[in-house]
Amino acid sequence: METPAPKSERLLSLDALRGFDLFWIVGGHGILVALFKLTEWGWLGAIDAQLKHVDWNGFQAYDLIFPLFLFMAGVSTPYSLTRRLTEGARGEVCRKIILRGLILVLLGVIYNNGLQWKGLENMRFGSVLGRIGLAGMFAQLIFAFHFESPKRLWYWLAGILLGYWAVMSFGHAPGFAPGDLTMEGNFASYVDRLLLPGKLHKKIHDPEGLLAMLPAIGNALLGILAGLWLRRSSEEASGDRKAAGLALAGLALLAVGGLWNCVFPLNKNLWTSSFVLWTCGWGSLLLAFFYWTIDVRGWLRGFGAFFAVIGMNSVLIYLSGKFISYDYTARALFGGVASAVSPAVGALLLAVGVFAVEWALFWFLKRQKVFLRV
Repeated sequence: METPAPKSERLLSLDALRGFDLFWIVGGHGILVALFKLTEWGWLGAIDAQLKHVDWNGFQAYDLIFPLFLFMAGVSTPYSLTRRLTEGARGEVCRKIILRGLILVLLGVIYNNGLQWKGLENMRFGSVLGRIGLAGMFAQLIFAFHFESPKRLWYWLAGILLGYWAVMSFGHAPGFAPGDLTMEGNFASYVDRLLLPGKLHKKIHDPEGLLAMLPAIGNALLGILAGLWLRRSSEEASGDRKAAGLALAGLALLAVGGLWNCVFPLNKNLWTSSFVLWTCGWGSLLLAFFYWTIDVRGWLRGFGAFFAVIGMNSVLIYLSGKFISYDYTARALFGGVASAVSPAVGALLLAVGVFAVEWALFWFLKRQKVFLRV
């Protein structure tokens, strides 16, 4: 028998998964590395090997963090926008969508450069928050105009992913062959060198560049479709059926993305169409697990509540890591104890301490209902 879902439309599983995703960049990786050095357990080393970005073609678990966040932004869209859209407030909704997207672009520029103007040539404008803002904005605008006909979202998805594949297969930088997918020769990097102001992250290429923002819309659209599926009433589909549907969709996306990889390689830097399907496949499987165990069965609600502390304030915790030294506070609190034990144990204690300081701060903000809502 299923545990009844909470009356609020907000999914604890979604906040938990968002927090779990962020955990690996705000402290989880450091804890794992310190624990591996202390224990030398091989399985921890195997996980650590996955927590690094692939240089170019290919995929490792760390490459999932960014696209999973964008997928989850899509999942939350039907919950946050449908009521106002059905009330006929499309114009107001669209204005808020555009404003939110532009604010995230601005926050991304601040994240990269601080509040300093370093001269146009020294500024980096491409950013993680900027891509989330723009890709999420366009996906939400598409939803706003087609929320009554969700099938049209599939047409947009197919058009975007196939169109990007065609452009990258036939386009190229001057002096390179059509379809060249090297860092210097691919068409997306060439467009960034032509049009993106300031400096590029890798001089000749920016992983958060302009053209590769287009397929990222696909991550948000697939998230929206997942959110529409989850938002169905219990009469239309039980919690078990919703979780099973997400899992099956995830397997199908992995299969199609894996096949497409043979001709259009998985590549986070270029955000290839196969990468979109592959990452959304994993995202759908993870969401199915979190939703079923937390919201449907209620088995891991404590686990979910722990990570939701991070997930409910995700943009703020991401920004704070750039401007707040949690390491300094952790050393002030736990440095004495850490220095009294072996170096390996001390390193683990400090790694846990850094995350504990972050988590405690955002638990306090949650209790005070302080959230950065963009």
